[in-house]
Amino acid sequence: MKLELILACVPLVLLVALISIVVSIFGDETLSGASQISLIVATAVCVSIGLLRKTITWADFEKALADKIGGVSGGIIILLLIGALGGSWMVGGIVPTLIYYGMQIMSPQWFLVSACIICALVSVITGSSWTTIATIGIALMGIGQALGFHPGWAAGAIISGAYFGDKISPLSDTTVLASSTAGTPLFTHIRYMLYTTVPTFLITLAIFTIEGLGHAPAATEHVQMVQQTLQQTFYISPMLLMVPVCTGLLIAMRLPSMVVLFLATLMGALTAAFTQGNLLDVIAGTDLEGFSQRIRGALIVVYGKTNLDTGVPELNDLVATRGMAGMLDTIWLIICAMLFGAAMTATGMLDTIMKALIRLVKGVVSLVATTAFTGVFLNIVSADQYLSIILSATMFGPTYKRYGLEPRLLSRTCEDSATVCSVLIPWNTCGMTQSHVLGVSTLIYAPFCFFCYLSPLMTVVASMFVKKKSLSPD
Repeated sequence: MKLELILACVPLVLLVALISIVVSIFGDETLSGASQISLIVATAVCVSIGLLRKTITWADFEKALADKIGGVSGGIIILLLIGALGGSWMVGGIVPTLIYYGMQIMSPQWFLVSACIICALVSVITGSSWTTIATIGIALMGIGQALGFHPGWAAGAIISGAYFGDKISPLSDTTVLASSTAGTPLFTHIRYMLYTTVPTFLITLAIFTIEGLGHAPAATEHVQMVQQTLQQTFYISPMLLMVPVCTGLLIAMRLPSMVVLFLATLMGALTAAFTQGNLLDVIAGTDLEGFSQRIRGALIVVYGKTNLDTGVPELNDLVATRGMAGMLDTIWLIICAMLFGAAMTATGMLDTIMKALIRLVKGVVSLVATTAFTGVFLNIVSADQYLSIILSATMFGPTYKRYGLEPRLLSRTCEDSATVCSVLIPWNTCGMTQSHVLGVSTLIYAPFCFFCYLSPLMTVVASMFVKKKSLSPD
């Protein structure tokens, strides 16, 4: 093994070792600071090697860092808006209303598969797994917990459905990015993905169905207790469902995600002011009166953390909100992850590792397997699914062409790996976001996101049926 490749692997191996150590020490609190320090240390080692070997200047690193952080600036704003949305919809009674009526409609035995299908449909329509999980996903998470499901199972069903829909939606930015980067027409790309995506989704639904049927029915007393407590704490009314309906209309109008999330948050805050005034008074916690008290409470709901006393400890955790402030750990982690990704890119270490992976290709199956592995690997190293898609498609494009393979195989493989596996990496932007939005650690929900880790396996299996004439290099 060449010295360059060994040195290129040093920061990555160090990062994995550090993350393993801090996970064993901090557990669920790993993302509160320990992981960020691990990324900074690994970055320092990476930059030091580059400077010593003169493959990078400090100015190069600063430029790469500015490009990286600039690329996720929109995602950071969306994260803050998601935090604000979660707070306003919870205290505004919108999520409690969805939970209240959802428990009446959804059978515990069919909850997991229903949640997966609902999120899939919403995600196809919206083209965004993030928006789906931040809206209907939060409500479904609450229903699942109230019905007694392990949070990992509930989150796994929600994420699996959301990422399935995101993956095949023509409105999805990752779908458009994968097809355009690989040079595949959009709808050709989507149709070709169905050969791997549909079987994987059906297997996922089968797993959730089996688990759901084996789930003990929720005790009537427990369901009634949850509903009564929600009614005693919040104002519950079908009229509150107009907020998610209006949000759906905004999404159907194809407005930007930032605009939709901002308007949905505003509707939630106004709903709280008009229907949950007693809660805002408690949250405000001052001697102010009337309108000023309500404004103070509504603003705290949007930007800060709230803890409502329902009289039932487990429901207190369910209705607690974190607001925009609750997203700061995630944003801190994203910045540190971009720091590491910038260092690996600017020093050329990432390029060295990628070239070594390409040399492993011996045929179409190994080519697809290597591409899929690289998509996952880049999610770990770069901490960003967009960069993973772009690098995978760009690096492997000439190799697919040399083997006479169509671009749609490359774009499908990138989607089957880089897109859907991003949510499984704790320090990836997707993993960090969904973990905080759903309130479940990435390490807890990852084993239950069957669609996400079955997809790269399915794409490798499907590659075995590629026509034999495509196996010979030109």
